[in-house]
Amino acid sequence: MNNENTHRFVSRLTRNTLALVLAGGRGTRLKNLTDWRAKPSVPFGGKFRIIDFPLSNCINSGIRRISVATQYRSHSLIRHIQKGWSFLRAEFGEFVELMPAAQQRIDESWYEGTADAVYQNLNIIRSHAPDYVLILAGDHIYKMDYGPMLAEHFENKADMTVGCLEVPLEMAKEFGVMSVDNDGRIIEFAEKPENPNPSPNNPDNALASMGIYVFSAKFLYEKLHEDFSKSSSSHDFGKDIIPDLIKTANIFAYRFRDEQKGGQPYWRDVGTVDAFWEANMELTSVTPQLNLYDKHWPIWTYQEQLPPAKFIFNDEQRRGMAVDSMVSGGCLISGAKVTNSLLFSNVKVNSYSAIEDTVVLPDVVVGRNCNIKRAVIDKGVLIPADTIIGENLEEDAKRFYVSDNGIVLVTPEMLDQNVHNSG
Repeated sequence: MNNENTHRFVSRLTRNTLALVLAGGRGTRLKNLTDWRAKPSVPFGGKFRIIDFPLSNCINSGIRRISVATQYRSHSLIRHIQKGWSFLRAEFGEFVELMPAAQQRIDESWYEGTADAVYQNLNIIRSHAPDYVLILAGDHIYKMDYGPMLAEHFENKADMTVGCLEVPLEMAKEFGVMSVDNDGRIIEFAEKPENPNPSPNNPDNALASMGIYVFSAKFLYEKLHEDFSKSSSSHDFGKDIIPDLIKTANIFAYRFRDEQKGGQPYWRDVGTVDAFWEANMELTSVTPQLNLYDKHWPIWTYQEQLPPAKFIFNDEQRRGMAVDSMVSGGCLISGAKVTNSLLFSNVKVNSYSAIEDTVVLPDVVVGRNCNIKRAVIDKGVLIPADTIIGENLEEDAKRFYVSDNGIVLVTPEMLDQNVHNSG
């Protein structure tokens, strides 16, 4: 098949695909960052939300029929999608629609598992009459063209295709791990195994599920009804659906790869405070692996109309400056120094303060004479003057959350600032 035909082939498949983004999870390992928002709504990368990455992947892949299933603390997520993702044209059959948990089963239960979240919305999914359903996790950071995965699914005559990537064996304990035959057919699947099976090509790695699934639509409907009838099922794709289907259906693995450079592509699960801090810090490097400046694969989002960042005062001891950092619109660095840090929008850092190796979410004000290192400052925090964070972790732990790797998380409530931040 030549390249020209491949592009047309994938385009036809994507047009007949409905994407369903599962965005209802809290993300408890992010600790207090998800007290007032779901994990997919957590800010990332200076101006985005985590959910912007799978949604942008859909748009850039030519998939413009997208449903987002929400549940936990969904207000800020819903508001963000309404503001930033309403540009699609309904008259062309394009949409990003919200599917809040609505207790649609007779027993009035909330979503019990990933498969149950899909099952409870089958009537909505059926109304769109897709040929294929692409199921995505709403809480990972990556750039991926879903078109080639759909093409492989079609070519393999698969009932289901699971997106996967190789991860170190120790890390694989947190994933669904699969074994495949020479044709890529999945022959074994274990959810979060204690001893993951190594990949045949690399004994130090295992083949892990990304939580990305392509289903032929009619097959999905049938199997979800079967699963719902089993009282013993936890109604989860990884724990129940995939292990059962391996025995009777054509289930294939799709290896996520960098189509341009080859090899392992960028993919991050920012599910812990340490991972969240590290992934944001990576963006401040000279050539980060995640290229946010890629005009061919833009990350779409809602953004306020803000003035440019401003740096004021140039005295020897009072110089407004930022080095090896990302500083977003609306920020004011007033006689302070920011080093190797990432500042979201509308952050104000007052004179004689120093911020280093820190992620500062929107609308934060840092008072005078503060010194902050290796921290994550949540949205809306007011850091009082003369505050020291990150130098004495034992003292920090009395007021804030300190991670295993010594990252200090500061939220408004920890400073008795009861703003009840919903975003």
